[in-house]
Amino acid sequence: MSFLKLTGVEKLFGPVRALKGIDLNIEPGEFVVFVGPSGCGKSTLLRCIAGLESIDGGRIELDGRDITNLPSSKRDLAMVFQSYALYPHMTVADNMSFALRLANVDKSIIAQKVGRAAEILNLSQYLDRTPKELSGGQRQRVAIGRAIVRAPKVFLFDEPLSNLDAALRGQTRLEIAKLHRELGATSIYVTHDQIEAMTMADRVVVLRDGAVEQQGAPLHLYDQPANRFVAQFIGMPQMNVVDAAELPALGRILGTAMTDGFIGVRPEHISVTAMGAGQLAAKVEVVEALGADTLIYARTPGASGGEGVQLVSRQSARTALRPGDAVGLDIAPNHFHLFGRDGQMAGAARA
Repeated sequence: MSFLKLTGVEKLFGPVRALKGIDLNIEPGEFVVFVGPSGCGKSTLLRCIAGLESIDGGRIELDGRDITNLPSSKRDLAMVFQSYALYPHMTVADNMSFALRLANVDKSIIAQKVGRAAEILNLSQYLDRTPKELSGGQRQRVAIGRAIVRAPKVFLFDEPLSNLDAALRGQTRLEIAKLHRELGATSIYVTHDQIEAMTMADRVVVLRDGAVEQQGAPLHLYDQPANRFVAQFIGMPQMNVVDAAELPALGRILGTAMTDGFIGVRPEHISVTAMGAGQLAAKVEVVEALGADTLIYARTPGASGGEGVQLVSRQSARTALRPGDAVGLDIAPNHFHLFGRDGQMAGAARA
């Protein structure tokens, strides 16, 4: 039996079905990330698991126990919110121990648990400070520490890094991943950032419009997307997806007879060459120099004066190309995906 099991979970907000029969099994010690665009239902699903929202259909079980109608305080779950939700007048130690003090836990046990959590999170020297004396990253660690001292069966993270700057996001992301390994805890993490999903998760669950589009290991979703939505959502920059009818030459290059559908190629499988040397002619529109990587956006000539098709290439070498330069494009023949008009996967070739 799965550790956390969701069966047919439905959530309605008036006439709107926010969750459409979610079925999900999460194993002990697994780090599962819910990812998707804004409004897809990922935070609503997390709040339903936490008991902060009631469900309108289905069943939620934790370790074989039905928790569907239990209040959040009885579910043995701990949630870390996007906003730190710390008590401003309390010290770090008091914030972390608040739930235990409410439960009348022995003071020596509280001190032991708070001390251990502070050690794990590098907060030992800040226990006597109040939240206003801490940085954003430290406040988020206090919020995580408050969850740790409760020793819950499942940790729930609701976009905990979205309020941090880029450097702190990267650092805190590593800390959360390390914490998960050290505690061996079951964790569910909600984010709209697919980089967080790809780097942290044992399993990624991609949601759209209240339904699960696909779930699996991060690289499985990257290499074998079930449909066009997942293909373009997972990966940065997103997969090039071209209407086969707009660029027939691409189908001929890749050896596919598809004429009514879409052809997908990852940016790393398109190489920029000298003008006249590639399989496709194109003109550079934008060059994004990222240091280790360079992204080159180029547009093919359009038929009958049309604007053509834009393709993006990712390369590790730096380039002297500038917008307006004429180039050639080479497409790796054994790395492409085919999608029907309905967006579903129609075929793929991978080396």
